[in-house]
Amino acid sequence: MMSESDRADQMGDATREKLRQFIARIERLDAEKAELTTDIREVYSEVKSFGFDTKVLRKIISLRKQDVNERAEQEALLDLYMDALED
Repeated sequence: MMSESDRADQMGDATREKLRQFIARIERLDAEKAELTTDIREVYSEVKSFGFDTKVLRKIISLRKQDVNERAEQEALLDLYMDALED
């Protein structure tokens, strides 16, 4: 079995550089994602300060991401299940 140093020795310079580029790119995207998450959190805080319910807004955003047919199917199932639970 090859050791880690043997594997590193077999890796060419071009391959090593490509690996470094991929890692740097992923790290940069992770940093951007963290910034966007912070921005979104700030918007929800602002929304809350205007008296809007953030849970409802999150649900609306989730629903808007769905395909129209998928959303209609889920709503129909929800209605069906709710009707079944009513006594």
